[in-house]
Amino acid sequence: VQLQASGGGLVQAGGSVRLSCATSTRTISNNGLGWFRQAPGKEREFVAAISWKGGETNYADFVKGRFTISRDNAKNTLYLQMDSLKPEDTAVYYCGVALGSTVTSRLERYRYWGQGTQVTVSS
Repeated sequence: VQLQASGGGLVQAGGSVRLSCATSTRTISNNGLGWFRQAPGKEREFVAAISWKGGETNYADFVKGRFTISRDNAKNTLYLQMDSLKPEDTAVYYCGVALGSTVTSRLERYRYWGQGTQVTVSS
Protein backbone atom coordinates (compact mmCIF):
# COMPACT_ATOMS: atom_id res chain seq x y z
CA VAL A 1 0.00 0.00 0.00
CA GLN A 2 1.39 3.39 -0.97
CA LEU A 3 0.21 6.64 0.53
CA GLN A 4 0.92 10.08 -0.89
CA ALA A 5 0.24 13.05 1.37
CA SER A 6 -0.03 16.55 -0.04
CA GLY A 7 -1.42 19.99 0.68
CA GLY A 8 1.00 21.25 3.28
CA GLY A 9 2.74 24.59 3.16
CA LEU A 10 3.26 27.90 4.92
CA VAL A 11 0.19 29.58 6.37
CA GLN A 12 -0.43 32.42 8.79
CA ALA A 13 -1.93 31.85 12.19
CA GLY A 14 -5.71 31.73 11.93
CA GLY A 15 -5.56 30.43 8.39
CA SER A 16 -6.63 27.14 6.86
CA VAL A 17 -5.03 24.25 5.02
CA ARG A 18 -6.51 21.09 3.55
CA LEU A 19 -4.34 18.00 3.50
CA SER A 20 -4.99 15.09 1.18
CA CYS A 21 -3.71 11.53 1.29
CA ALA A 22 -4.09 9.48 -1.86
CA THR A 23 -3.76 5.72 -1.62
CA SER A 24 -2.61 3.26 -4.23
CA THR A 25 -5.16 0.57 -3.66
CA ARG A 26 -8.88 0.23 -3.09
CA THR A 27 -8.35 -2.33 -0.34
CA ILE A 28 -7.93 0.42 2.23
CA SER A 29 -11.63 1.18 1.95
CA ASN A 30 -12.10 -1.49 4.63
CA ASN A 31 -9.59 0.06 7.01
CA GLY A 32 -9.66 2.86 9.49
CA LEU A 33 -7.45 5.81 8.51
CA GLY A 34 -5.74 8.47 10.55
CA TRP A 35 -3.55 11.54 10.67
CA PHE A 36 -0.59 11.95 13.00
CA ARG A 37 1.97 14.73 13.25
CA GLN A 38 5.54 15.11 14.38
CA ALA A 39 7.22 18.34 15.35
CA PRO A 40 11.03 18.68 15.53
CA GLY A 41 12.40 16.96 18.60
CA LYS A 42 9.04 15.47 19.51
CA GLU A 43 7.40 12.08 19.10
CA ARG A 44 4.75 11.39 16.51
CA GLU A 45 1.35 12.18 17.99
CA PHE A 46 -2.23 11.38 17.11
CA VAL A 47 -4.32 14.06 15.41
CA ALA A 48 -7.49 12.45 14.02
CA ALA A 49 -8.90 9.13 12.85
CA ILE A 50 -11.88 7.91 10.87
CA SER A 51 -13.58 4.54 10.50
CA TRP A 52 -13.71 2.70 7.19
CA LYS A 53 -17.23 3.88 6.37
CA GLY A 54 -16.55 7.35 7.69
CA GLY A 55 -19.32 7.21 10.25
CA GLU A 56 -17.07 7.42 13.28
CA THR A 57 -14.30 9.91 13.94
CA ASN A 58 -11.96 10.69 16.81
CA TYR A 59 -9.84 13.77 17.44
CA ALA A 60 -7.04 14.76 19.74
CA ASP A 61 -8.23 17.32 22.25
CA PHE A 62 -5.93 20.01 20.89
CA VAL A 63 -7.61 19.95 17.45
CA LYS A 64 -11.25 19.46 18.37
CA GLY A 65 -13.41 22.11 16.78
CA ARG A 66 -10.61 23.20 14.43
CA PHE A 67 -9.76 20.15 12.30
CA THR A 68 -12.09 17.86 10.35
CA ILE A 69 -11.14 14.45 9.02
CA SER A 70 -13.02 12.91 6.11
CA ARG A 71 -12.56 10.27 3.45
CA ASP A 72 -13.79 9.47 -0.04
CA ASN A 73 -13.54 5.73 -0.57
CA ALA A 74 -14.53 6.07 -4.22
CA LYS A 75 -11.42 8.20 -4.74
CA ASN A 76 -9.26 6.28 -2.26
CA THR A 77 -8.44 9.57 -0.58
CA LEU A 78 -8.26 10.80 3.01
CA TYR A 79 -8.55 14.47 3.94
CA LEU A 80 -7.79 16.72 6.87
CA GLN A 81 -9.33 20.18 6.86
CA MET A 82 -7.34 22.35 9.24
CA ASP A 83 -8.88 25.66 10.32
CA SER A 84 -7.92 28.29 12.90
CA LEU A 85 -4.33 27.15 12.70
CA LYS A 86 -1.89 28.01 15.45
CA PRO A 87 1.93 28.18 15.41
CA GLU A 88 1.99 25.09 17.64
CA ASP A 89 0.33 23.14 14.81
CA THR A 90 3.60 23.36 12.90
CA ALA A 91 4.75 19.82 12.16
CA VAL A 92 5.10 17.16 9.51
CA TYR A 93 1.70 15.53 9.07
CA TYR A 94 1.49 11.82 8.25
CA CYS A 95 -1.45 9.77 7.04
CA GLY A 96 -1.72 6.15 8.04
CA VAL A 97 -3.75 3.00 7.39
CA ALA A 98 -4.93 1.20 10.51
CA LEU A 99 -4.92 -2.56 10.97
CA GLY A 100 -8.65 -2.71 11.57
CA SER A 101 -11.79 -1.01 10.34
CA THR A 102 -12.52 1.15 13.38
CA VAL A 103 -11.03 4.39 14.63
CA THR A 104 -7.87 4.20 16.70
CA SER A 105 -5.50 6.76 18.13
CA ARG A 106 -2.82 4.20 18.91
CA LEU A 107 0.31 4.62 16.84
CA GLU A 108 1.14 0.91 16.97
CA ARG A 109 -2.18 0.07 15.33
CA TYR A 110 -1.16 1.70 12.05
CA ARG A 111 0.49 -0.47 9.45
CA TYR A 112 1.21 1.81 6.50
CA TRP A 113 2.37 5.41 6.40
CA GLY A 114 2.67 8.16 3.84
CA GLN A 115 5.85 10.20 3.45
CA GLY A 116 4.50 13.20 5.36
CA THR A 117 3.74 16.78 4.37
CA GLN A 118 5.10 19.84 6.17
CA VAL A 119 2.72 22.38 7.63
CA THR A 120 4.26 25.58 8.96
CA VAL A 121 2.12 28.14 10.75
CA SER A 122 3.62 31.59 11.18
CA SER A 123 2.62 33.91 14.00
